[in-house]
Amino acid sequence: MGKNKLAKFAEMETFNNVLQSPFREVWHEDHPIKGKWNSDFFKTSKPLILELGCGKGEYTFNLGHLCPQNNYIGIDIKGARMWKGAKDALTAGLDNVGFLRTNIEMTDRFFAPGEVSEIWLTFPDPQMEKARKRLTSTRFINLYRRYLKSEGIINLKTDSNFQYQYTLAMAKENGFEILCNTDDLYQSDMVDEVLSIHTYYEQQWLNRGLTIKYLKFRIHDDELREPDVEIEKDPYRSFGRSRRGMVIGEEKE
Repeated sequence: MGKNKLAKFAEMETFNNVLQSPFREVWHEDHPIKGKWNSDFFKTSKPLILELGCGKGEYTFNLGHLCPQNNYIGIDIKGARMWKGAKDALTAGLDNVGFLRTNIEMTDRFFAPGEVSEIWLTFPDPQMEKARKRLTSTRFINLYRRYLKSEGIINLKTDSNFQYQYTLAMAKENGFEILCNTDDLYQSDMVDEVLSIHTYYEQQWLNRGLTIKYLKFRIHDDELREPDVEIEKDPYRSFGRSRRGMVIGEEKE
């Protein structure tokens, strides 16, 4: 591991807006913070909103800046990336922004039933080959329902047409209330300050000519079914890492 990463990990241990929990701590039992985020971590009673797979924490940071009436937690397993958002939030004095370093699959160990009001999924890996790994699959929706409030809200912002079409089909199959839906966000009339937040990676997709899709839906507590649909895969996602930025129709050199 590089010295820069080690330095960031060490500095994050001193951040009062970051909770890092080794896998072994929550493998057999819940974390003590469960059910106490507002009272013990933020020390204010506000709606609690999560960004799952927050990366560098840019969206979490900006959400907290734009919406001081809510408390926000960015969640990711990669601490070296999260360091930036946590550092920026401390520097800006945002006391309604925090970060949790853990696996998304373990989030029910940290949040109590009904503790979370809303979830943001910003540019998740579409996992085109493995439905159970998609963050909008029914497997994960069932996980989120363990701590989302009744009729809680999920937001998906993505460059992936596959992820968007799959999630839309999943929402319709299960009768979720669709609150917002567009396959070209920045050409729609939905854009506001929150939806205008651009992360580093989102700007890369925009620069390469891709449209941004947005879907917002309200979940329920009934039994869920996976959609039985075939969806065309994203061709630019099927390339190797060095070619992921290639725009559809662009010739290989």
